[in-house]
Amino acid sequence: MHTYKYPVVLTVAGFDGSGGAGIQADINTISALGCYATSVLTALPVQNTTGVKAVHLIPAAVVKQQLETVLEDIRPDAIKIGMIPDEAVLMVICNVLRAYPGIPIIYDPVMVASSGDHLMQKETISAMIRELFPLIALVTPNLDEAAVLTNTKVNSISEMEIAARRITDMGCPSVLLKGGHLPSGQLTSVLFNADQSRQLFHTERIDTDNTHGTGCTLSAAIAAFIARGEGLNFAVESGIAYVHQAILHGKDVKTGKGRGPLNHFFGPLKLIKKKV
Repeated sequence: MHTYKYPVVLTVAGFDGSGGAGIQADINTISALGCYATSVLTALPVQNTTGVKAVHLIPAAVVKQQLETVLEDIRPDAIKIGMIPDEAVLMVICNVLRAYPGIPIIYDPVMVASSGDHLMQKETISAMIRELFPLIALVTPNLDEAAVLTNTKVNSISEMEIAARRITDMGCPSVLLKGGHLPSGQLTSVLFNADQSRQLFHTERIDTDNTHGTGCTLSAAIAAFIARGEGLNFAVESGIAYVHQAILHGKDVKTGKGRGPLNHFFGPLKLIKKKV
């Protein structure tokens, strides 16, 4: 009798009661791509499609307990990290994950709100670069987050490449800099690696307001493809393609009064079983 396992992705992220972003979007994405999702909650934002009303913190000790309890039982094939609300939670995550080397970690740095407000203090950003960057396989900032990290403006593809190179110099082996905020009909993202290799990904912009949770979805999708055994470049390419289709299939659906969610289940896969 053969023994099987599911490809497992652990998401460490914040909550979204409206279901379109955060840990809910991650679980939807991981599940739709045929993987098994485990999860650790880092913060409890009170939000819907129109915005965030409040953020309630999860104590660092509780985050630590969640992480240790999940990891000691179900070892993930990849980890996605999203919202880290403060330095205490950041340090707990780093300290626990150091005991589990070899698991690819995808980090979506939730640093700047769509309103332009900074969601992470400077001290936490410094600790993130110092403690978390050396542990991860890929960081996926948008243009605003890249601007905060590098303290420079990022308004063009050439500036994206410069910013991505600077972020790898901070100790992160690979950076996927997302160009969704560039004012053009074509979306361009730059994957830059510490060995100076780079790859550009292009997709057509879709005319829709249903983009809530796009960044969460992309990082979770990349983690899912890696958990399935794909290499980083192919996982990034496949993740971008998945997000494009999820936006396309959900572009005309009305959910809520603000920016609606993606259609994560436009073509769901059955849960994959691998022989052990």
